[in-house]
Amino acid sequence: MTVGGGIRTIEDFREILKRGADKVSINSAAVKNPLLISKASKEFGSQCVVVAVDAKKDKNGNFKVYVKGGRENTGLDLIKWVKKCEKLGAGEILLTSMDADGTKNGYDIEMTKAVVDNINIPVIASGGCGSINDIVDVFKNTNCDAALVASLFHYQESTIEQVKLELEKNNISVRRFKNEA
Repeated sequence: MTVGGGIRTIEDFREILKRGADKVSINSAAVKNPLLISKASKEFGSQCVVVAVDAKKDKNGNFKVYVKGGRENTGLDLIKWVKKCEKLGAGEILLTSMDADGTKNGYDIEMTKAVVDNINIPVIASGGCGSINDIVDVFKNTNCDAALVASLFHYQESTIEQVKLELEKNNISVRRFKNEA
């Protein structure tokens, strides 16, 4: 289980992990204080440090990092930022395309591919999923490690089992978990 939102200090990490989370996700606090990434990584291990990154393409075609729920442009270049996060000890990146988020028009393949191709830690694609085919597309067209799905499940448009079956039909590896009641 990954917990995020309002995490600003090492003590916040400690408290969340003590309460049973496996990983802690930070975004705005990481941009404001990048050393939080390295401090958390050194104290708790990089496997539990997830840096959530919200990004948009600017008018010049460059990807820029946003904070505060995608409302504030930091001016940071996306690729430089994720490389820095990796160097500081982030264990994975949760990448949300603010351009695609909420559209249900598919993941931002270009952005996801750019990030995945420039770092060596897991990347979770987020933003834009509107169908099972979108999930298949992001795995076929990028080397992302996971895809965040929200609306599809929230509104019961698809089930997890349907997604897994479609991924398997498309020769995309799916880990099976035994459901126990």
